[in-house]
Amino acid sequence: MKVDALDHLVLTVLDIDITIAFYRDVLGMRAGVFQPPDGPRRRALKFGTQKINLHQKGAEFEPKAGTPTPGSADLCFLSQTPLKDWQLHFAALGVPVEQGPVMRTGATGAIISLYLRDPDGNLIELSNCV
Repeated sequence: MKVDALDHLVLTVLDIDITIAFYRDVLGMRAGVFQPPDGPRRRALKFGTQKINLHQKGAEFEPKAGTPTPGSADLCFLSQTPLKDWQLHFAALGVPVEQGPVMRTGATGAIISLYLRDPDGNLIELSNCV
C-alpha cells in the first residue's frame, strides 16, 4: 500500500477573487471552475497537472478541514523560470520577497528558493531545482 501523488489541496481564503488575482498575476496560475457531481460549482487554481481548490472562509464545502483557517499554509512551488526573472517580476508588481534566494532541500533534492506571502498571509516558497 502506498500513496502515489498529490491530486489537489484546498486553501481556505478570505476573498476568492483576490486570491485568484494574486495566484494568476503573480505566479501565472490559471483560474478554473469545476462542478462536482454532488454539489455546487467551485473555483480553483490550476498549474501543471495540479489544482488548488478554494474555499471561502465561513462558506467552506463539506467535508472540510477540522479548523479551516486562512493564512495557515506553507506551500512550495517549483518553476523552471530562473529566480532572477521571478525577482524582477515580483519587483515590477510590488510584491515583496520576504527571504531569498536561499538553498533548501525539496522532495527530490536541492532547491534554491524565494519566499513571499499571498494575500491571506500563506507562506509561498518559489523554487528552482539545483
